[in-house]
Amino acid sequence: MEIEYLVIFLPLFGSIISGFFGKLIGSRNSEIITSLFVSISAILSFFIFYKVLNENYTNNLSIFTWINSGALNASWSIYIDSLSSVMLVVVTLVSSLVHIYSIGYMSHDPHKQRFMSYLSLFTFSMLILVTSDNFLQLFFGWEGVGLCSYFLIGFWFKKESANAAAIKAFVVNRVGDFGFALGIFLIFYLFETVNYSEVFDLIPYSSDKNLFFLGFELNAINLICILLFIGAMGKSAQIFLHTWLPDAMEGPTPVSALIHAATMVTAGIFLVVRCSPIYEYSPFTLNLITLVGMATALFAASVALVQNDIKKIVAYSTCSQLGYMFFAAGVGAYNVAMFHLFTHAFFKALLFLGSGSVIHSFKDEQDISYMGGVWKKLPYTWILMIIGTLALTGFPFLSGFYSKDAIIEFAYLRGNSFGYFAAGIGIFTALLTSIYSWRLLFKTFHGSFNNQKIKIEGIHESSMVMIIPLIILAIGAIFSGFLFKDLFIGTDSSSEFWKSSILFLEPLSQDHPPLWFLLLTPFLVILAIPISYYLFVKNKKIVSYIINGNLPIYNFLKNKWYFDELYEFLFVNPSKKLGLYFWKKIDLRFIDRFGPDGVSSLIKSISLLAVKFQNGFIYRYAFVMLLGFSALLTFLIIK
Repeated sequence: MEIEYLVIFLPLFGSIISGFFGKLIGSRNSEIITSLFVSISAILSFFIFYKVLNENYTNNLSIFTWINSGALNASWSIYIDSLSSVMLVVVTLVSSLVHIYSIGYMSHDPHKQRFMSYLSLFTFSMLILVTSDNFLQLFFGWEGVGLCSYFLIGFWFKKESANAAAIKAFVVNRVGDFGFALGIFLIFYLFETVNYSEVFDLIPYSSDKNLFFLGFELNAINLICILLFIGAMGKSAQIFLHTWLPDAMEGPTPVSALIHAATMVTAGIFLVVRCSPIYEYSPFTLNLITLVGMATALFAASVALVQNDIKKIVAYSTCSQLGYMFFAAGVGAYNVAMFHLFTHAFFKALLFLGSGSVIHSFKDEQDISYMGGVWKKLPYTWILMIIGTLALTGFPFLSGFYSKDAIIEFAYLRGNSFGYFAAGIGIFTALLTSIYSWRLLFKTFHGSFNNQKIKIEGIHESSMVMIIPLIILAIGAIFSGFLFKDLFIGTDSSSEFWKSSILFLEPLSQDHPPLWFLLLTPFLVILAIPISYYLFVKNKKIVSYIINGNLPIYNFLKNKWYFDELYEFLFVNPSKKLGLYFWKKIDLRFIDRFGPDGVSSLIKSISLLAVKFQNGFIYRYAFVMLLGFSALLTFLIIK
C-alpha cells in the first residue's frame, strides 16, 4: 500500500472510531487512538516531503472515479507535488501536536470523544483539500473544513455565544464559498473540465476571451481569478469577510490553534498559490490581492493593539499575518507566501497553545487585564511564549524574521509605486505587530497580579502533556526560517523545488534592497520592545489617558473599525425585518390561513356538523342515508 493512503485516511479512521465507538472504548482510548493515528500521518508526511525534496517525487494516486457525466469527469485522487507535500507536513504536524495537547487541556470535559473525533475529521478534510487534483475535490475539502469549524467553534453548544459564533463563521464563509462555487462553474463552462492540469494548460489560450457577467463585459480570466479570490477571502478571513475570525475564539483553545495555524485559514493561501498558472495571466487580480492583503494586515494589527481577550489578540494577529501572505502572492512571490505560511504555522500554534496554557492556569480567564505578575509561576509557558512572540514579530534570526522580511523585500523590489507603498504598509504593520505582541506578553506575565477571583498561590504550570507540544513548536519557531529559507525562496534550489507547483511568468527579482531598508524593519521591531515595556509595565498613565479619555481613535479601534455595526445595519437588521414581514404578512395571513390552517379549519367545521347526526336516533341515520342516496342518484343521472 502506498503511504499516501495512510497519511490521508488514518485521521478519518481515528475520527470514526472516536465518534461512533468512543463510549464503548472510553475517553482515554479515544484520545490515544486519534492522537496516534494523526501522529503516524505526520511522520509519513515528513517521509513524503523528504522524497519530494531529494528525488523530485510527484505522484497522482486515483482512488476511484467520483463523477463521470458528459464532459464532467472528476476523480477522488491523492496528488503529491512540492506544494501539497509542504501542506501535508504543516497540517499533520500541527494537528498531531494539537491532538496531544488536547489530552491535557480537555481533561475535565465530559465529551472528549466527540471533540477528538471532530479534530481528526477536520484534519482529514484539510488533507483532502490539499491533495486534490481537481476543483471539485478541492471544494469538497473546502466545505468539509467549514463544516468541522462549525462543529468545533460551537463545541460548547450550551453557551449561547458559542452557538452564535459558530453560525456567524458558517454564514460568512458561505458568502465566500458562493463566489468560489461560481468560479468553479465558470471554469467548467469555459474549459469543460475541472482537473487542474487540463485547466492550467488551457489558460494561456483563453487570456483574451471575454464574457458578460451581471450586465458587464469582463475578461474571463480576470473574472475567474476574482471569484476564486472571493472564496479565499472568506476562508482566510480577509478584510470585509473577516468578522467571523475573532468570534471563533468561543471554541476551545486547541480548536483556535488548529484553525488559525494550519488548516482552515491557510486554505485561501493554498488556493491562490495552487492557481498561480491562472493568476499569472491576471495582473489586475494580483494587484487586487495585494491591496486586500495590505488592508487586512494593517486593519487587524491596529485592532489587536486595544483588545484585551488574549485569544482575540492572537486571532487578529493571524488575520494580519494572512494579509502578509496574500500581498506576497499579489506581488507574484507565491513561494514567499508559502514560506511565511510554513513558518507562521509553528509560531502561531505556539502562541495559541501557550495562551491556552495561561487560560488553563487562570481557571478559564481570558482577559489580560486580570492577569500579570505570574512569570515565575508559569516559567515554561513564559519562556515558550517569548519565543513565539519573538518569531511573530520578526526578531532577527528567528523564523518570522526570514519569511516576513522577505515579503516586505519582494514588495519593495517590485520597483513601482504600488510595490513601495505595499512595502511601507508592511513595515508599519510589523511595528504594530511588535507593540501588540509585547503588550500581550507584558500584561499577561509581568507587572502586578490583577486577578481578584484567584490567588496567585493557586496559579500553577500546565501538565507536561501540554508543555511538550509547545516545546516542539518552539523548536520550529526558532529554526524553521533559517533551515528552509534557501529551499523556499533561494534562487536555484527554490525554482527547482517549486517548478512542478508554481508558475512564474516573470522570474522574481534577484536584486537586493539597500542596506538601510534591510535594517529598518528589524530596528523598529527591536525598538518596540522597550517602548511596550514602558507603556504597559513601567508607566501606564499614557495608556490610561488614551483609554479613559474616550479618544475617537481608541473607540474606532476598540469597535474593530465598526465592521460588525455596519453589517448589522446593512444586512442583519434589514434581513430580520424582511423575515418578520414575510412571516407575519405572507406566511400567517395567506399561506397558513388558506393552506394548512384553512384546510384543517374546514375539516373541523364539517366534522362538528357531521357529529350532530351521530346521536343514536335511527331517524337521523335514515335521513343521512337518504341524503347520500339522493346525491348518488343525482350524480348518476347527470353523468
